[in-house]
Order: sequence, then C-alpha cells, then structure tokens
Amino acid sequence: MEKRVLVIEDEPNISAALRFILSRDGWQVDVSADGQAAIGAMRDDPPDLLILDLMLPGISGFDVLRSVRAAAGTRDLPVLMLTAKGQIADRAEAERLGVSRFMTKPFSNADVIAAVQELAGP
Repeated sequence: MEKRVLVIEDEPNISAALRFILSRDGWQVDVSADGQAAIGAMRDDPPDLLILDLMLPGISGFDVLRSVRAAAGTRDLPVLMLTAKGQIADRAEAERLGVSRFMTKPFSNADVIAAVQELAGP
C-alpha cells in the first residue's frame, strides 16, 4: 500500500513541485493550503507524514504543529517543516513544539526526498 503524505503549503508552485517529486517517489500526496481545514482532516484520517509550511494564511505552521502534537491520533506523526523563514528562533520554536525535521526554502528535490524517506522509515 502506498504511503500517504499531507502537504500543507499555500504557495501553489511549491505544492505542485512537492506533489510531483513525491508522487514520482511512490507517495500518495494530498495538498491543502488551509492549515485549519487540514487539522480537521488529519484527525479523521491521519497521513503517514506531514510536510508543513510555517507561514500560512489564517493559522501559522507553529499552531498546526501544536495541534498535531496535542491530538492522540497524530502525536507521533513525522512532521517536516519547510519554510523560507530559516532564522534560529524559528528553528528553535519548531523543535520545542516537536517538529521531526526543519528545512529551509529553497530546497533541493533530493534533500526533500531523503528527508521524507528517513522520516517515514521502512
């Protein structure tokens, strides 16, 4: 069975690129630009992995991550945060909230695939 990744990203070009490279690597890719709606969807049907942008309209990636870690069904979900905000404070806050991996944009396709494979395990 295909592993499923949820990408929460409001930039269409980035979500399309992630969908392309992850699909090519064998993943089923769901994309959402709405962090609040994605939180609800994850509660009903958690993915195997979450790729999360930090800056989203209406709700921050930090808030999404807080919610993911607070819910029993997603508490241990691997989360890769991708962001253009690579400041030390952002990385420290993401780590404090329980992010699995933090990666700054722009990113290489190979780095994303390697991170996803590492986080998803066998």
